[in-house]
Amino acid sequence: MDDKKMAFHVEISCSGTKYRIEPVFDKIKTLEGTHAGLPYGGSSGSWGDSGSVWTEQYGTPVGADITYYSRYEGTETFYRLNVDFPVDTIKDYMERAYSIWDDLKSETKEYKRLGRGYRSSNGVNSYNSFSTLVFGFAPKGMVVVWLNFGNTRIELGRYQAQPVTNPEEIAKAKEKYLAMYRISPERYKEAIQELYIPGASPKQWDDYRQRYHWRPVVSSVNPKFRLFEILNYTYNGEKEGALRPWVLNMPYKERAIPQEMVFTWETGKEKQEQRNARAFFDWEKTNEAFKKAGSPIDMQVKIAADNQSVEILLNGKPLETDSIRIYQWSGDYKESYK
Repeated sequence: MDDKKMAFHVEISCSGTKYRIEPVFDKIKTLEGTHAGLPYGGSSGSWGDSGSVWTEQYGTPVGADITYYSRYEGTETFYRLNVDFPVDTIKDYMERAYSIWDDLKSETKEYKRLGRGYRSSNGVNSYNSFSTLVFGFAPKGMVVVWLNFGNTRIELGRYQAQPVTNPEEIAKAKEKYLAMYRISPERYKEAIQELYIPGASPKQWDDYRQRYHWRPVVSSVNPKFRLFEILNYTYNGEKEGALRPWVLNMPYKERAIPQEMVFTWETGKEKQEQRNARAFFDWEKTNEAFKKAGSPIDMQVKIAADNQSVEILLNGKPLETDSIRIYQWSGDYKESYK
C-alpha cells in the first residue's frame, strides 16, 4: 500500500529513561492486512511522546502483537502484548481531522470529518487527521495507546501485557534480542543487575489516568481582552487544543489533571499587548485540589488587566501552581487586532 493518505508514524514512549523497554518482535495489526511495525530501538522521551518518529507505516491500525524486554525488573523478563483495538472506535477517529489553527474558510470547529490524509498547511488547511500511533510502556506490563492529531492526542486505551513464561519462547526472544541490539551474553547478565529497579510499579501512571469533570474558563477585566487559544497537556499523556469560538465557552469533559497549560490572548495590536501564559502544575497538589472541588469544576483563569499576572482558581478557591510564566508572542489569529 503506497497511498499517502493512509500513512502514519509510530512512537514508543516510556515513563522515564530508567524504565526503557526494547521491542523484540513487533507487529501492528491493520484493517487492510498490510505490514506495519514499531520503530527500531527502545522506548524514549516522556509519557505519551517519544520525541522521535520512524519510517511511515500504512493502513488502519486495529491492534498490536508486541514482545518486548523489560530490562529493569531484575530478572529475565519478556512481555507479550497481543491486543485488538475497538474497530468501530478506530474507524470513527480515522474520519476525524482536529483543528490546529483558525479555519480561514468557515467557523473553526473542534474537528471535522475530513477523512485521512489532512495536514495543516499555511493556514489554508487548518485541521490535522490521524498522524501517529503512540505506545507508552510502564512497569509490570502496563501499556497505554494514544492517537495523535496535531495539537490533539487522545488515549485509546490501557492494556496489559503478559509475562512470557514458556522457556522455549523466552529462549527465542533472548536470542533475537541479543542479536538485534548487539549485546553480548555477559553484558546481558550484567545489565540485569545494573538496571534493576526494586519495587517498580505502574501505580503512578495508572493514577495519572484519573479524570475529573472540568473545563477552563479564562477571563480578564480588560475590556479589550480577546482569548484565542488554550493548549492543555495532561499528566496522562493526552493533549487538547482549543480555538475560537468554542474556547470562549469550553464544554465540561472528563479530563485528566493538567501538567502544563498555555493560554494565548491579546488586548490590542501592540507587541506588549500580545501575550501567552504557561502554567505548570504539581501532580499531587493539583489532584488533591480537584478531589476537593466537587463536580463539575470550573478552572477559573483570571488575567490581570495589565497582562502582568495570572491567578488560577478551582470553583472559586485558589489553586497552587508550580509556576506561571508570561511571554510576548507574535502571531496572526483570525480575530487578532490588526
